[in-house]
Amino acid sequence: MTPKETLFWSIALPGFGQLLNGKVIKGIVFIFLEILVNVQANFNEVIILSFHGDIEKAILHTDYQWLMFYPCLYFFSMWDAYRDAGGGKDPYYFLPFVFCGYFVTVGLIFANKLKIFGVLIGPVWLPMLSVIPGVAVGYLLKRLLLKRKRLGT
Repeated sequence: MTPKETLFWSIALPGFGQLLNGKVIKGIVFIFLEILVNVQANFNEVIILSFHGDIEKAILHTDYQWLMFYPCLYFFSMWDAYRDAGGGKDPYYFLPFVFCGYFVTVGLIFANKLKIFGVLIGPVWLPMLSVIPGVAVGYLLKRLLLKRKRLGT
């Protein structure tokens, strides 16, 4: 398996990348944690309601205390599978993963109140949209740190 393959399988379900890397116990732990958080947060029901456009109902069904664990678990699992498969040899490669976890968590915090162009986005769509600035900030910071390292300051 290549690092990118394991990364994409981890996007599908946390723990799959670890299983592909031969890290069976770690993979099972990630899968167990994903299912635990998913069930406790009512996340599948929230996803279905969000896809049907019933954002207010999705917000009411969301257990935010549990769902707050999901972004860090998700992005950590992706980073871990990618690294274990041999990816991430360049310095600061972890920053986009870290900032995605942070921005998605912040997106989740404001998901029940923040409107974009007068539309309530909700606990699925706003966190998903928050990946974009997370990746951007992570890559920008990575580039700045690499540039600074090359200049020797």
